[in-house]
Amino acid sequence: MFFNSLNFMDYVWCFIVGGFICIIAQILIDKTKITPARILVLFVTVRCSSSEDFGIYKYIIEFAGAGATVPLTGFGANLAKGAINGVKEYGLLGAFTGGIKAAAGGIAAAIFFRIHCFSCCKTKNEEAVVCFFLLFL
Repeated sequence: MFFNSLNFMDYVWCFIVGGFICIIAQILIDKTKITPARILVLFVTVRCSSSEDFGIYKYIIEFAGAGATVPLTGFGANLAKGAINGVKEYGLLGAFTGGIKAAAGGIAAAIFFRIHCFSCCKTKNEEAVVCFFLLFL
């Protein structure tokens, strides 16, 4: 059966590693003057560089699974792998297009669900919503 194939410790380690990544972000928010947006960019950048430069993060992904790939660092992993594969296939232009191709599913889902939220919920700035919606139509 399905439940017999589940390893409880895999879920525990997934939760611990994902939680540890969130703890690091929360400490940076609470103890520094770095804005949350810059912390997100920092996480993506650190993940991109640790992915291919040092090869450390692939072992963390093997160990923790979704705990390491679902947070923003997983998005950085997709961008880094896509950009590197793009450079190998298309040269310098692939550095710009490869990351977007690799992360296209996540980006499209984010845009789709955000537009869906715009259509269902009221916002403070309706003009921005209309401009955003018309931009992607």
